[in-house]
Amino acid sequence: MIVILGGEKGGTGKTTLATNLAALRVIRGHDVLLIDTDKQESANFWSLTRNDSPRENKPIVTALKLGGSVLRLGQSPYQVYEDIIIDAGGRNSVELRATMTIADSLFIPIQPSQFDIWTLQRMNDLVHEARRVNPKLKASVIINRASSNPIVTETEETIQILKEYQQLAFSGLVIRDRIAYKRAAAQGLSVEEVQPPDSRAVDEMDRLYQEVYNGRA
Repeated sequence: MIVILGGEKGGTGKTTLATNLAALRVIRGHDVLLIDTDKQESANFWSLTRNDSPRENKPIVTALKLGGSVLRLGQSPYQVYEDIIIDAGGRNSVELRATMTIADSLFIPIQPSQFDIWTLQRMNDLVHEARRVNPKLKASVIINRASSNPIVTETEETIQILKEYQQLAFSGLVIRDRIAYKRAAAQGLSVEEVQPPDSRAVDEMDRLYQEVYNGRA
């Protein structure tokens, strides 16, 4: 199964979600390849930090930096992996468009802000184009880095706006801006592995996992 965390807007937390998802999938016993197509290589650096630091019972996450050659993911040797998770950079890149033609699912993280919402029309158009080649592509929006302040209403307003886009579905996931994600990233870990764990962040990533893998272990 090939899953993309991607979108046009930078700074929406794609790498955070991709690395947590990859770690959780590996922890649950699956063969995973994490692909980093972003020039910043944040996911790749996360993997190096994880695999180079000693920690008992911490499974390795294999990561690979790929550019325009991403279409080769449908060929050997990548077929040996049960799951491929792609962290696609925040822009309308060749890599993002190419991976959309071969992926099973695209998850688009956005922050509940007008700047992020403005990028959705272009993503709606890109998904429409990709489905001409890859009609099975599932495209869902995740609201990420949402405020935990109950008086802030941008999240609810963003959910209503998402109904306007025919090619994009709201995943139902709202992930809050928590320090736990930064702590985990700095150590090359998932929020599930950080001690002491933040139960709210762990629950959010578990719901992401269930959404991506349809409740499968």
